[in-house]
Amino acid sequence: MSRSRSGSEEFSRPVRRLLVGLLVAALLGIFILWRIDSPRVERFRAALVDAVIPNMEWALVPVTRAMTMIEDFQSYTRIYEQNQELKRELQQMKAWKEAALQLEQKNARLLDLNHVRLDPKLTHVTGVVLADSGSPFRQSVLLNVGERDGIRDGWATMDGIGLVGRISGVGARTSRVILITDTSSRIPVTIQPSGQKALLSGDNSALPLLDFIETTDEVRPGDRVVTSGDGGVFPAGLLVGQVAMGSDRRLRVVLAADYQRLEFLRVLRSHELEPILDPGQLIAPPLPSVPVATVDGEREAATQPTTGSGEIGETGSGYAEGGDATGQGADAQGGGQ
Repeated sequence: MSRSRSGSEEFSRPVRRLLVGLLVAALLGIFILWRIDSPRVERFRAALVDAVIPNMEWALVPVTRAMTMIEDFQSYTRIYEQNQELKRELQQMKAWKEAALQLEQKNARLLDLNHVRLDPKLTHVTGVVLADSGSPFRQSVLLNVGERDGIRDGWATMDGIGLVGRISGVGARTSRVILITDTSSRIPVTIQPSGQKALLSGDNSALPLLDFIETTDEVRPGDRVVTSGDGGVFPAGLLVGQVAMGSDRRLRVVLAADYQRLEFLRVLRSHELEPILDPGQLIAPPLPSVPVATVDGEREAATQPTTGSGEIGETGSGYAEGGDATGQGADAQGGGQ
């Protein structure tokens, strides 16, 4: 058994060497053939390619498919890289958007500090927020301006962008601001561009409600909400926010003011209203009475003068006694005659 194996190995080893030598010689010849720069050799190479390549098309199909797959994979890789680059650019754009919003708010605060007026007729006082006493039951902040700065109850406050609340309680050096998110806050507003009137009602949430809208169908999310000026408490045209649809399917307002960073507040001086010193002035004076010419028989009879003594006895009236007295006088005159 071992002798047969050794015999076969002795026979196959020279054959392998011969085949390898022929293959190396053929490859070397092809290499030399392709390297020779001669017109005759070039024509020979062209004839060889024309004779061999068409008959070897079946063998080139896997190579072609493999090359196509490689190209597709490279294209997919480029698309993936472009997608990742677009995602990075989108993240950068979001960061730039946030930076732009912060710069807009900062610009509004700087305009506030530089006393840039929203309306030439309105003046304001800028105060610093000392404390935030927000709670589940009351939404308010404390400012470092008060009576010494001319602050009055009811004046509107803004953060430079949107309406924040109104003054409710003034001290000598401080004042309290009730935010429009408080449950006691009710502000008449106008929804633009439809011009619908509504009432902004606070409910201790970040999105106050819009109640008593005239025509709800004309209001769309994203509409601008400003103060209407009805009632004369707040000036008209102050920005409040934008309309949004709440999770409870009720119309609410996304406030323009940044309640997360209330650092400076602008207290708007409202126009002075005529004070009412006498509450009775609210009641109109009575209309002048017009005499009515009517005749009342009983009242006229009661007001006629009586003749005689006019005394009323127990058994009759003054008219009867007057009649008796007159009759006695007549009898006396007759007797004297």
